[in-house]
Amino acid sequence: MTIEAKLAELGIELPEAAAPVASYQPLVVSGNTAYVSGQLPFVDGNLVTGKLGDGVSLEKGQEAARACGMMILAQLKAAGLLERVERVVKLGGFVASVPSFSDQPKVVNGCSDLMAEVFGDAGKHARSAVGVPVLPLDAAVEVDAIVALKA
Repeated sequence: MTIEAKLAELGIELPEAAAPVASYQPLVVSGNTAYVSGQLPFVDGNLVTGKLGDGVSLEKGQEAARACGMMILAQLKAAGLLERVERVVKLGGFVASVPSFSDQPKVVNGCSDLMAEVFGDAGKHARSAVGVPVLPLDAAVEVDAIVALKA
């Protein structure tokens, strides 16, 4: 089954890949590895902003992380690489949160679970989930990815 067919089976429609907001490339390929720049969470066309532990619930944070994952997939698709994904190697999750919030791993599960849904075992990856004081554009979550590609 193709990844496009899997997405359709799951009822997932990918957004348009977001343009960079600064001086960087959204995706770079080196050898058989794709490096996807940090993606921000757009839900229904709106950026999810704020901080976990101060107005943004755990559930909203998980939804935001899933939206970041959707944008990672959209970037891979835009680059013509979606069907070449061999394995999601690593995700880097950044969660804007107050100092007392410590559920960053639960937040980033929103993205991790999406990768496993779409790619099965090949979507299970190494990961970091880090709390930060602020993210670009006041985003609640940002996730980047390292993806192994089929030759």
